Order: sequence, then C-alpha cells, then structure tokens
Amino acid sequence: MDTRINLFENEIGLRFAKRFAGAGLVIHDSPLPRSTQELVSLRASQINGCGHCVDMHVKEAAAAGESAVRLHLVAAWRESTVFTEAEQAALALAEEGTRLADAGQGVSDATWARVREHYDDDQIAALVALVALINAANRLAVITHQRGGAYEAGMFAAALG
Repeated sequence: MDTRINLFENEIGLRFAKRFAGAGLVIHDSPLPRSTQELVSLRASQINGCGHCVDMHVKEAAAAGESAVRLHLVAAWRESTVFTEAEQAALALAEEGTRLADAGQGVSDATWARVREHYDDDQIAALVALVALINAANRLAVITHQRGGAYEAGMFAAALG
C-alpha cells in the first residue's frame, strides 16, 4: 500500500496541517494531563486502525516517560489495573466518541458522569476537542494511506516548523 499523497508537500495540505496543528496546540497546552492526551489519542487511533497515528502516539508517549506496560495495555484498558479511574473515564469517552455509529446515543450519560467526576470544565473541553481532533487525524492518515513504523518522536512538530 503506497501513500496516496503527502499532505505536507502540497500547498493546501500544508496550510491545513498548520492550522490543524494549531488546534492541537490548544489541547496540548490545556490542563488535561499530557499522559491522558496520549492515551486517548492512542486508543482512538487503535479503534480507527490508523497505523501512522498509533505509531506516533506510542512514540510520543514513550518519549514523554509513559511506561511500556501502560502503552501495551491501552487496547485492553478495561481488563487492566494500570490506569487511574480518571484515565478510565477518559478512555471510555474516547471509545464512545470514536464509535458514534456503533452506539445510538453517542457518549452515554454514565460515561459523561464519570468524566465529570474526574475533570473540570477546561479539562473536559480539551478532552472533547481531543477526541474530535484525533478522529479527524485518523481519517486523514487512513484515507491517504499513511503507514506506521517510520515516525520518530518530535517529527510532527518539526515538520510544521
């Protein structure tokens, strides 16, 4: 499977990527814990089958100090003991927000209540925006056949200058 288009080498694609990254920076700089941001991004990317984004978020999380055990268990977080209750709530929101078509109601009231128990309004705003943004990133990468394996931590930030 060859990459269909390199959006960073296309004028419109690059302009879009820079604005997309700007939206990501708002989330990155938010009070939502960085580890939670990476775990949520990783889980949505796993669900969406985005090898490029799985590769990116595993490597960025590892570079930021996330343990290999936790990274390996993200896909099975419900059957794991290594995630806090707050992280579990965020992962549930990520899953339900990613699988909108699979659940008639989208994010359940029970999941929303769990998120409210652990996060303030600014963190929730960042979490909701993150779920939307990572799902958009997954779609961009999957549509254009961006493959996982070659990413190195810091590459995305460097590409946008």
